[in-house]
Parts: sequence; C-alpha cells; structure tokens
Amino acid sequence: MVFSVLKPRNFRHFFLSDIISGFGVGMSTIGANWFLLDQTGSIQLIGFMLSLNVIAGLVISPFVGTLTDKFNRKKIILWTNLFRTLGIAAVIGLFLIFGFLTEYLYVFTIINGMSWSIYMSASRSLVQELLTEKELINGNSLVEISLQVGMFMAGAASGILYKYFGFELILAINAIAFIVSSLFLYRVHYDPIVIENKEETFYANFKDGISYLKERPYIFWIGVVAIVPLISTMIYNVVLPGYVNNSVGGDSVVFGLSDMFYGIGGLISGFIAAPFAKKITKQGTIALFFLLSISTLISLAFNQYIFVLYIGSVFIGLTNSSLRILMNTTIMETVSKSYMGRALSVWMAISLLLQTVFATGLGVLIERYSAGVGFICMSVLMLLGFALYQLLGSKVKATNTNVTI
Repeated sequence: MVFSVLKPRNFRHFFLSDIISGFGVGMSTIGANWFLLDQTGSIQLIGFMLSLNVIAGLVISPFVGTLTDKFNRKKIILWTNLFRTLGIAAVIGLFLIFGFLTEYLYVFTIINGMSWSIYMSASRSLVQELLTEKELINGNSLVEISLQVGMFMAGAASGILYKYFGFELILAINAIAFIVSSLFLYRVHYDPIVIENKEETFYANFKDGISYLKERPYIFWIGVVAIVPLISTMIYNVVLPGYVNNSVGGDSVVFGLSDMFYGIGGLISGFIAAPFAKKITKQGTIALFFLLSISTLISLAFNQYIFVLYIGSVFIGLTNSSLRILMNTTIMETVSKSYMGRALSVWMAISLLLQTVFATGLGVLIERYSAGVGFICMSVLMLLGFALYQLLGSKVKATNTNVTI
C-alpha cells in the first residue's frame, strides 16, 4: 500500500513539508502568470518571465549538485526556504510601495527559479536517504501526491484569491507556506550519508559527477527521458493562460481550475502508477502513459470547450506525474546516493536549457498563431521521449527483471 511509507515519523514529516511547499510554489506561479497577463495582455511576456525562471535555475545548476552531495540535504532545504521567504517579502514591499512593474515580477521569478532548482535536487536526494530501495516507488508516488495536492489546492485557491484580493495576498500566503513547511522539515531526524571526498573543491566534485554519468551512458539517457514530462509541464504553464483566454474564452477562475484539474490528475497518478507497474511491468506502463499523453495533447490542440480542457488537464497531470514517478524510481534504484545530487543537477540543467528555448519560442508562436500550437509542440516532445525510451528498451527490460516493485 502506497501509504505504508508514512508510518515512519521522518518521512511523514517530510511528506507534509513537501505538500505545503508545493502549495506555496503553485499559488505564486499560477498567480504570477495571470497577474502578468492581466496587467500587460502579453503572452510573449509570460514566456519571457518563465524563461527567466529557468535561466536562473540553469545558471545555478552547476553548483546545486555539488552543494547537495557535499552538505546536509535537510539543512540545504531549510536555508533555501528562508531565502525564498525573505525574497518574497521584499517583492511584496516593492509592489505595495511603488505599484506594478514587470521588473518586480522578474525579480520574484529569478528567486523562484534559483530556489526551485536547489530544492528539487536536495529534496529528491533526501528521499533516497530516508527510504529503503523497496520503498522507493511508493515513496516517489507519495512525493508526487504531495506535489500535486499542493498544486491543485493552489490552483483552486489562487484564481479565486487573485480575483477578489489581488496578487500581493497570494505572495504573502506563499511566504507563510515556506515557513510552515520548514517547521515540519525541522522535525525530520535521520543519519545523513557519509560525505565522500568532503575536502574536494567544488570544481573537482562537479567534474567527478560528470565523469560518473559519462561512464554510464544508459543512466544518463534514462535521466534525459525522465526530464521530458517535466519540460512538458513547464510548456503547459506557458500555453495555458493564452489557451484559457483565447481558445476557450475563460477567466482567472477557469485558469485556476484548469491547473487544479491538472493537480487532480497528478494526485490520481500517485495511487495508480505503482500498481500498474506491478501488474503490467514498468516498461509497459511507461509506454502506455506516453501514448495516452500524446493523444490527449493532440485532442486539446483543436478544442474550444472549457469542460474538455478540464478533462484534458486531468489526463495531462495523470500521465506526466505517472511518468515522473516511474522514471524517478528507476533513477533512484540505479544512481549511487553519493552522486545523486550531481546527477540530478546535470539533468536539471538540460531540462532548464530546453525549457528556456521552449518558453521563449512558444510565446512568440502562440501570439502569431494560436495557443493550440503549444499543445502540438508538447505532443511532439512526448513523442520524442517515447521514441528514446523505446530505443533504450532492451536495457530497460534487463533492469526491470532485477528490480522488485
């Protein structure tokens, strides 16, 4: 049963911390996208803002993996939450004193991008420390549940809060969420892994991590497949505001609910991904979710109805989140704990680089043509991820025969 991993006190506190953190991130991300669209009417600026987000993460990514593997991962998350809280408080002050300026949103976006990159590397590496190998797939399912519960609560709340109270309140709730998240994480007590080569310089440590993946090309390419759903999710965030505004004629509430339905799909994935993988095989389940995602995205590209968008959002959340659960489990079963932070940082850097290209390019394409083009691009991306996974098929089968789910 997926909830069995919540019996130990440590993972239960981490789980609650992750939900609250995801709620804070979701509130501010959804609110910022609609706030910018409301103030400027420009989808291209939303694409640029999201590009800044990923560029900030990309710039810091070479340091993130080494930081994660050299220091206590719990403490890294706590310091990151403090940085986020202080940064958001500063942005709120700027809005209240000087009013709206796009540059203030860009500052918030840069803080968000840097913090998210650090948090993802440290928190997912911490999961690997807190759980045994047999618990990893259930643990990853719960991590996805925590992310999506936070996100879909944020999606439902942010649209309503923005409409009646404004973006500043959303930012304040975001800052409070990080404080509460830190209180739960502080209660996690465990024996950290012994840090190897602690005296090495950052550069030498980073170089060692690159060599680790270079000598294991199969692991590297599995990681590349694993970031495809993550990139697809980012594209969804670029496409959605314009799609709601133009293709289906919705408002901020429809926008928030669409994001909420994505979160519901992600929540469902936490309950069905592991049982499907056990019944069908992990490889077959991954292929199934890739194909379901591709067909859903193509359907949405030509849709004009709000209720179809809601249904499609559920399926996008279901497929993307299920793929992340299964691929992340494969990675955690394969990558050494001592190298997990650096391996994740390499894949995160690739992901952020591709996200930068897509965010900027899609903003221009959507304004020139239609938001449906964004869903076509997402379907092509998922098709490429599926094709790459199939090319790795023989080694995946070999891995599956040796892994107990």
